[in-house]
This record gives sequence, C-alpha cells and structure tokens, in this order.
Amino acid sequence: MATELDLELEIDLLRPKMYKVILHNDDYSTFDFVIQILMEIFNKANDEAINLTLKIDREGSAVVGIYPFDIAETKVNMVKWMAEKQGFPLLATIEEDN
Repeated sequence: MATELDLELEIDLLRPKMYKVILHNDDYSTFDFVIQILMEIFNKANDEAINLTLKIDREGSAVVGIYPFDIAETKVNMVKWMAEKQGFPLLATIEEDN
C-alpha cells in the first residue's frame, strides 16, 4: 500500500524541472523584430508581444516563457538563429525556474 510520502515522491519524479527563457535588451534589435520573435517563437498575441517588448526595453530583460529544458534550449537556439540571420545581436538565455 502506497503512503502519502510515496505518492508525493512519485509526483515529484514525474514533474520535469522548468526553465525560464529570458530576452535581453540591446541597442540594435528593432521593436518590430523583437515583436516578431515573440509572436513566431513564443506564440504571443500581438498585444502581449508589444507589452513584453516594452518591458524588455524599460527593464533590460523579461521572462518570455517557462518550459522544460529541451524546449527552452530549442527556443533560445531559434532566437539566436533568427537574430543572426537578420543581423541583430538579440540575446536569449535560460535560467532554472525555482
């Protein structure tokens, strides 16, 4: 018979660690490009993408999504690829979500 502790342990083992994807401000990436990234890679609606872009500009960075590691890493790589393709230095990083 499983105890409450066994069930809690099993739930913790099934839940993957989550990671924040953070976009960082720079002086070169255009607002339109950042909005495009947010809509295409992070599936943000237009209004949410605009608000996040303004937050990145004002505060220097913003969390744009929280995902399991593999998905977070893929999204960061997609941002890097699209930014390089367009000649922008837009930076996305991953940080463990506590």
